[in-house]
Amino acid sequence: MHIEPGVVDGAKIVLSYATALTALAFTAKASFDTIKNDGLISLLSRSILTTLLVFIFFQVLPHYPVGVSEVHFILGSTLFLLFGSAAAAIGLGLGLLAQGVFFAPIDLPQYGMNITTLLLPLFAMSLIARRTISANTAYVDITYQQALKLSLTYQGGIVAWVAFWAFYGQGFGAESLVSVSSFGAAYLTVVLLEPVLDLAVLAGAKSLHGLKQSWLFEKRLFN
Repeated sequence: MHIEPGVVDGAKIVLSYATALTALAFTAKASFDTIKNDGLISLLSRSILTTLLVFIFFQVLPHYPVGVSEVHFILGSTLFLLFGSAAAAIGLGLGLLAQGVFFAPIDLPQYGMNITTLLLPLFAMSLIARRTISANTAYVDITYQQALKLSLTYQGGIVAWVAFWAFYGQGFGAESLVSVSSFGAAYLTVVLLEPVLDLAVLAGAKSLHGLKQSWLFEKRLFN
């Protein structure tokens, strides 16, 4: 989902600063809510874990360029279910930043676009989770259909934002249309695999009864 250098440049890149600030505002609101409910230490601990995981997702797991961007196994719904929206957002932002600083400085000018592409779909997915998963249902008990809805929301949001940046920066020419279409088609593999992984991780968590009171994980994971 990295926006390649040159896709959006010049004065147009200013828009990414505004969208990134919006994403960070949602992150701040979610963080304050988590601190109020679970405590600062809990949020910090979860955020360290998610940052390390995101860095691994971006730098270690297989990723390959397709069309206008790159296909990564970001596993946003997995992070959300395990650690909550605030820690997932912080981890996505810091993990992406660390990967750029240490391994891909050429991506840093696009950081505003990339963080927008990662975080706004995360908060949309959080809203879908509240509407589709009953308050009486622990995340370890969700169905494949519910996990698929979360994955579709998150990964679909990423594809939509990548398409927006491509068309915003390069116009609606034939080359842009082909690049965006090929990227979206490739991302279907992530959409199909992510719910299966989510359920596998949740099944593993369900068997670890000692984690039920752990402040390292989202309370809804078990409750």
